Amino acid sequence: MESIAVVKALAALAQSSRLEVFRSLVVAGEPGLTPSALSESLGVAANTLSFHLKELLHADLVSQERVGRNLIYRAQFDRMNAVLAYLTQNCCQGQPCIAEQSTQCNPSSTC
Repeated sequence: MESIAVVKALAALAQSSRLEVFRSLVVAGEPGLTPSALSESLGVAANTLSFHLKELLHADLVSQERVGRNLIYRAQFDRMNAVLAYLTQNCCQGQPCIAEQSTQCNPSSTC
């Protein structure tokens, strides 16, 4: 992963509402959430939520899928794991360490 992509991802998460949206999508896992479910659970206005989702999409941290009349948003676990791997790539002075085991996350496990 290139540093510019990491900067884009971190910049997208550097706002408290977007961070909460992303964390909610991580918790939701593979099924994802609709904007209305996110808006209701986070108490964020629909137009504000739309702006935050657009920023997360632009950073490739979430995906969007149309299912019938609904949009489903999902966390991009592979992208999140790539950012975490980039940040911890040279931890422990290049030696294998516990941090490597704990940086991987997927929808079916608890992180």
